[in-house]
Amino acid sequence: MRKRGMVLLLSLLLLLTAACSPGEGGADEERNTDISAELEYEDSMELLYAEKFSVDYYTGGFSLVTVNGSERYLVVPEGKESPGDLAEDITVLYQPLDRIYLVASAVMDMFISMDSLDVIRFTGTKAASWYLEEAREAVETGDILYAGNYSAPDYEQILAEGCDLAIENTMVYHTPEVKEQLEKFGIPVMVDYSSYETEPLGRTEWVKLYGLLADREEEAAEAFAGQQEAFASIGDAEDTGKTVAFFYITSSGEVNVRKASDYLPKMIELAGGHYVFSDLGAEDDTASSTVSLQMEEFYAAAREADYLIYNSTIDGELSSVEELFGKSELLENFKAVREGNVYCTTRDLYQSSMELGTMIADIHGMLNGEEDGLTYLYRLD
Repeated sequence: MRKRGMVLLLSLLLLLTAACSPGEGGADEERNTDISAELEYEDSMELLYAEKFSVDYYTGGFSLVTVNGSERYLVVPEGKESPGDLAEDITVLYQPLDRIYLVASAVMDMFISMDSLDVIRFTGTKAASWYLEEAREAVETGDILYAGNYSAPDYEQILAEGCDLAIENTMVYHTPEVKEQLEKFGIPVMVDYSSYETEPLGRTEWVKLYGLLADREEEAAEAFAGQQEAFASIGDAEDTGKTVAFFYITSSGEVNVRKASDYLPKMIELAGGHYVFSDLGAEDDTASSTVSLQMEEFYAAAREADYLIYNSTIDGELSSVEELFGKSELLENFKAVREGNVYCTTRDLYQSSMELGTMIADIHGMLNGEEDGLTYLYRLD
């Protein structure tokens, strides 16, 4: 019997009204569920926030996964065969999927939350670059093997060990020959779009998809419910009226900021703040969630921001505001710098995809002068 774990989710649904309004879930979109004469459609996975994937259930335990509106995968239960009349664009995934090559590092925390690291055989991240203790230890002990990054997989090792699925991030589209080569070797490739969700809980809800693939649907539902509780615990945060800029400076001196539609600006709003670039990207229909600005443009828009948060994901954590000034002297003239309200994220933030509720609580604490116990933010002095 398919494990859903929906009772717990439904019991928490009312709590979420105060924390975040759900978007149009991917499972509610109009799509063709008639994929084979051998499969009868039953129902669809209930999605409260995620819009970049959907799951349709069929008789016999079959499931159709659709990613980003176009990539389709039929998940075939162990011991069964796929129908012979599937469309050519549907990739078949045979369970058990227990030798996964996980390149999308932000997804690892989802498998950890389901206690399912045993299905990950390869990673695209070396042990020293993992900030998630469980992942780092698994690579150090050899339970998970480093098999090259997204642009240079170790095909020989992957083929020798056996691999039934590669989970990539969208960086793989910069080297499309890698995706093509993996598929040529008979290894299905799924590209993770969780970071493109506009709602923070939409990103977290991708744990349901990976729970389906790993046959841990009940555990995935419980992990998601835990994050729902974390969001609900913040409640309807009072509007502080404080403005926040979230950014990092590239090696070329440009400033990378998030579009207003991205999940991080939404987290700032949920915490009671206002994102400085509230209209940024409104007319940009590209898939990217970020925009690069010249430093002068950033200065004009963010110099009066009450708080600056430096994103350490790309070039590492900063130790002081002086180190930040080394990236641009213009930063010395910002209001947040003068008032001592400059913060930096910890490097494990991006990998901690199942801790977004904690991050919102951190931002809320920052805005309200409650710095004790911050997990993913620290003040730069």
